[in-house]
Amino acid sequence: MNQPAEAAERDVMEYDVVTVGAGPAGLAFAIRLKQLDPDINVCVIEKSSTIGAHILSGAVIEPEPLDALLPGWRDNPPPICVPAKEDEFWLLSKDGGRKAPFIPPGMNNKGNFIVSLGAMCAWLAPQAEALGVDVFPGFAAAETLHDDDGKVLGVRIGDMGIAKDGSHKPGYTQGIDIHAKVTVLAEGARGHLTKQLVKRFKLDEGHDPQSYSIGIKELWQLPEGRTTPGKIVHTLGWPADSHTYGGSFIYHLEGNQVAIGYVTGLDYRDPNYKPWEAFQQFKHHPTVKPLLEGGSILSAGARAIATGGWQSVPTVDMPGALLIGDTAGLLNVPKIKGTHQAIRSGMLAAEHLVGNALAPEGFDAKLRDSAAMAELRKVRNVKPGFKKGMWFGLANAAWETAVGGLSPWTMKVTPDWSSLEKIDEYEAPDRHWLVQRELAPRDRLAGVYFAATDHDEDQPVHLIVHDPEICVTRCATEYNNPCTRFCPAGVYEIVEDAEATHGKRLQINAANCVHCKTCDIKDPYEIITWVTPEGGAGPNYQNL
Repeated sequence: MNQPAEAAERDVMEYDVVTVGAGPAGLAFAIRLKQLDPDINVCVIEKSSTIGAHILSGAVIEPEPLDALLPGWRDNPPPICVPAKEDEFWLLSKDGGRKAPFIPPGMNNKGNFIVSLGAMCAWLAPQAEALGVDVFPGFAAAETLHDDDGKVLGVRIGDMGIAKDGSHKPGYTQGIDIHAKVTVLAEGARGHLTKQLVKRFKLDEGHDPQSYSIGIKELWQLPEGRTTPGKIVHTLGWPADSHTYGGSFIYHLEGNQVAIGYVTGLDYRDPNYKPWEAFQQFKHHPTVKPLLEGGSILSAGARAIATGGWQSVPTVDMPGALLIGDTAGLLNVPKIKGTHQAIRSGMLAAEHLVGNALAPEGFDAKLRDSAAMAELRKVRNVKPGFKKGMWFGLANAAWETAVGGLSPWTMKVTPDWSSLEKIDEYEAPDRHWLVQRELAPRDRLAGVYFAATDHDEDQPVHLIVHDPEICVTRCATEYNNPCTRFCPAGVYEIVEDAEATHGKRLQINAANCVHCKTCDIKDPYEIITWVTPEGGAGPNYQNL
């Protein structure tokens, strides 16, 4: 952005390419770029305190793109890397379940690997640095820079040491500007800068809105002999009702550890639905609880994932910049996998830039003609089919699988914020929310503890509610303040306040935030904007 005359001159770093986000897409891109042209000057900036600290995924990966990127990786694998050996798929009821006699094709994991994606990114970063990539953790890109014609010129790193009231604290440090010929956005789902660029360049025109799910995950240490390393279990059904998209994963690791999580589609209708509590209910299911009893949580967190699919991928190039990975929405929903797509798109972007004199123009066409988009097109109707209920969704998924995605129609995707029913118009089923929990964590604040999230509380609130009056008037009446339920970290509270106009007010506990982006996605009035806090703030996930 054009700098005001009165602003202090900022330090500037010059690069050929700046990459925002050190996830699998951003790091794969940087590695491939240097493999193709060692003389290109590229940096990767990452808002988390260490590489991988904000990364959360299942994660089972298809290895082929990683084989292409780093052919010898299997001789020096990431710290957590367990070959997939056994798949199970269950349809759960409240008190039991039925094991499917066959595994859906997208969930057949023969040849795949269970990894910690955070640990994998921490393993990738030094390999990028060995090729000459500058990797900078703890630097949050606060805004994009543009010339007078709007072209992206780079990013501005957020200032450090600003107090909540806007004043400069003793340790104030002005953020630097990073100028680059090309800016590559690899921020993950619902990226802060990507959201702004999509609007500025109208990248969503001609495409359906993006849709999301929230994945909530825990890593457990279990008693000796309880796990079967390489075993992969997925479930569908309870505790979600037939009109709520939800399912779980249980991945058995080595060292008596298990990764367990629950994914809820953020297109759910029930204004009283609680994704975090649904996960805790799932953990108490009679087929799951015996696995976890006597164990302890090592780490926990939550993250939105982009699940709109083929029809929701925006235009991915613009003057001076391009989008890759989950920022572009490349996750394959039926597979519940996006890492291979992220690596694919990162490599493809590097190859395009090297062959196109570092000009991003034309990358959108190249991506849409690639194997990554061909994969998404085959399954484009699977997730939207669940809008009509679980049973229709399963039947539709079977049909789409049988015909290889060759149906002559494409189902529409609608924005998640528009899906909530009004509180007086929706008859919610009795979900029997657990009050007394035998398994940790007992509540959402305890979950925040296991996320090890850390924010300096004396900094500007990074969750901007543009019209707080709506929260205590219209939203309270129409939806009973769903932010107090859909946030997995207890960030939003409605508190009594005799001095407030309506006797109550919205309280934002920003220090609890785990950067999942759910509030920015699900708020029915679209008045919540998530922006980056100080660099290095947020969760510190361990092997998620």
